[in-house]
Amino acid sequence: MALNPLNRAIKREAFEAFYHQDDQCYLRHIGTGTVAIEPASPHRPLTAAETEKKTRLVEYLDQCSEDDLIEVVLLPLFRQLGFARITSTGHKEKALEYGKDIWMKFVLPTQHVLYFGIQVKKGKLDASGVTKGSQANVAEIHNQVLMMLGHEIFDPELSKRVLVDHAFIVAGGEISKAARNWIGNKLDQSKRSQILFMDREDIINLFVVSPLTVSKVPKKPHDPFNETIPF
Repeated sequence: MALNPLNRAIKREAFEAFYHQDDQCYLRHIGTGTVAIEPASPHRPLTAAETEKKTRLVEYLDQCSEDDLIEVVLLPLFRQLGFARITSTGHKEKALEYGKDIWMKFVLPTQHVLYFGIQVKKGKLDASGVTKGSQANVAEIHNQVLMMLGHEIFDPELSKRVLVDHAFIVAGGEISKAARNWIGNKLDQSKRSQILFMDREDIINLFVVSPLTVSKVPKKPHDPFNETIPF
């Protein structure tokens, strides 16, 4: 096999080369499993395989729960993007979330560290005064963002408590322009600069051009959409 001589040469650096399902060759760190790739532009024309992957991902997002969105899609995606110490609070201990579903950190080339808190909503995020179905009201998110930015998190690698530098608001649906503007108007200038938004289109664009896959829709009792969706 053509990869064998290459892998023997780079194994001493704890790397291995492999072919992915898209027939492209990638470099993977043996210890962590991190795939070393040049970030692909999500705005370039998609290949036929990526278009099919996008269709399947949209189907998955339409069916999955909020926990599935976090565990199956967002956590692998943020790891692939280079974030570290990604910790999901889950939804069993609501009182311990302090306005965030995930916290993580990103190490700059200078070795300085930025901390991120993430508030995730499954459906659309709007400024409407009436909540409909999976649609979430932005006023609720506003309170959770304030809690997120004001509450310390414990970094076990440093053995100290630190404040969140930036807050990600992530929605499995659309984040309306009105919702973005409402939060911006409610926060002061310093906090406003700490807010980052990511909606369904952003998630899909980043996920589709990555080597990540979603193998199946998590099975749930009495779920009419309880079926495997291969990517």
